[in-house]
Amino acid sequence: MKQKRQLDAVDRRIVKLLQADASISHAELAEKVGASSASCWRRIKALEQAGVLLKAVRLVDPASVERQVNVLCNIRMRSHARDARALFEQFVDGRAEIVECFSMSGEWDYLLRIVVADVADYNDFLMNVVLSHPSVQGAASHFALSMTKYTTALPV
Repeated sequence: MKQKRQLDAVDRRIVKLLQADASISHAELAEKVGASSASCWRRIKALEQAGVLLKAVRLVDPASVERQVNVLCNIRMRSHARDARALFEQFVDGRAEIVECFSMSGEWDYLLRIVVADVADYNDFLMNVVLSHPSVQGAASHFALSMTKYTTALPV
């Protein structure tokens, strides 16, 4: 069970540094935050238990895996019933092309960020996968021309 944890200044420095580089050694982290290596290790474990720190991942250069096109796709659902939403969210979870999904307020029900190789790849995915899903009534696509900011780090 996740324990609620108040972050002190050292915890915040640890979180900030780990968001920038999760591969940093405990010794280097300890030096940068002004604590012992053992103390940093205990704090990291406590932050993990509290659900503050989640899994560590490596970021991938989109160009190196031929996924340079970002599309923001608004989705309108046929039904807002719990089963329809659950079916759609399960579908989203199973598609690697969909890297982010937000349930939205307002005119559209969901906002997806989809990464693909090119416009033809997106057209195929939209027409043959997304729009053929039984829960989807319609979609509107917005192509990102460039990415001016990208970060996974949260302000702490």
